[in-house]
Amino acid sequence: MLCRYRNNIDITYIGTPSGFVYLTAIIDWYSRYIVGYSISNTMQADMVTRTVAEAVRKHGKPEIINSDQGSQFTSDAYINLIKSYESIRISMDGKGRATDNIMIERFFRSFKWERLYLLCPETVLEVREMTAEYMHTYNHVRGHQSHKYLTPRDMYCNALHNVA
Repeated sequence: MLCRYRNNIDITYIGTPSGFVYLTAIIDWYSRYIVGYSISNTMQADMVTRTVAEAVRKHGKPEIINSDQGSQFTSDAYINLIKSYESIRISMDGKGRATDNIMIERFFRSFKWERLYLLCPETVLEVREMTAEYMHTYNHVRGHQSHKYLTPRDMYCNALHNVA
């Protein structure tokens, strides 16, 4: 099942009074639909591999998955997982090429300015609840100017329909 052409994956940190938690998210480049995300209190490769495996299970395999060259994305666990899907091509930003991953970076900026900095969560549970609510709003409610105010979910479903 061909679902998407290109996904971007990355990790961002969320500060709480007791320390950092980390948000891994995968965005469909075309629709800007968040196809998968996870929250963890450690920034290790298993967080990334679980997020990818769940996104592929729910949405199918993209043709390309792009990341930066962080240790989680250059780990054997991540590389071997992506290779196990056979048809997914791995793409990594070149040194100094942050714009290759611009869609997910822009999503993280929106997440932080529209939710995180306003609510200032104090616990991991609050981070999880706040993030789940934002993901729903971002994907299903919030229209995007570049897509004539359609939601990412609408664009994603339209793209799937047009491929079928």
